[in-house]
Amino acid sequence: MKTVTLSSLQAFKRAGEPFSCLTAYDASFARAAGDAGIEVLLVGDSLGMVLQGHSSTLPVTLEDIRYHTRCVARGKGASLLMVDLPFMGNSTTERLLENAGELMRAGAELIKVEGEAWMADGIRELTRRGVPVCAHLGLTPQSVYQLGGYKVQGREAEQASRILEDARTLVEAGASVILLECVPASLGRAVTEALDVPVIGIGAGPDTDGQILVMHDVLGVTHGRTPRFVKNFMAEADDIQGAFRRYHEDVKARRFPAPEHGF
Repeated sequence: MKTVTLSSLQAFKRAGEPFSCLTAYDASFARAAGDAGIEVLLVGDSLGMVLQGHSSTLPVTLEDIRYHTRCVARGKGASLLMVDLPFMGNSTTERLLENAGELMRAGAELIKVEGEAWMADGIRELTRRGVPVCAHLGLTPQSVYQLGGYKVQGREAEQASRILEDARTLVEAGASVILLECVPASLGRAVTEALDVPVIGIGAGPDTDGQILVMHDVLGVTHGRTPRFVKNFMAEADDIQGAFRRYHEDVKARRFPAPEHGF
């Protein structure tokens, strides 16, 4: 696989070729995912739940993210490395810039931030300084208590329209990628068609430019209720490498997500 960059993701979008994304938290699994063809790796604040055992992503610190970023950067190979800004990491513009800088120095190649249109000023300041940004909309786990739990967003026409407008606003501010989580497939398609930048989906239907899952879900290590958008690819593979490869191939062939994985 050639080195994946933001230009690569743009080329995938123009060609109508979907790309695969997966969370990673250490060098060994990053290497296995990259060898399987996964184009984008995410050091996600999901590590708070799948590695640290918390009930949400909120306890994850910048130092936690920075440590795992360094680990993944050593093993990622040709994959593009996206990294989450942790909870309250954007509480002020100054803090946003400092934290993003720390993560870029640790090896991040794309910083993912949660937030709606109000994040436009922060994104504008990041892009002015050469920091590529992925804006995360829909179900934003750092706002889980405000949202009243892990619920599908954008079911109502008014909310769907607001998510679409927020996406447009953040792209205008400089966001290079949009990530949509837990929205109806129709909204995932509408946002993807409306924007010139790549759109990554998780529980956002089959029509987004890229798909992402948490590594532990792909491997069937899901505790508690399994989200509807999850598929255990380990059940169809002989080993971890095979599970990653099957996920990648099913995304590329648009076999995943299937209708049963959407809303």
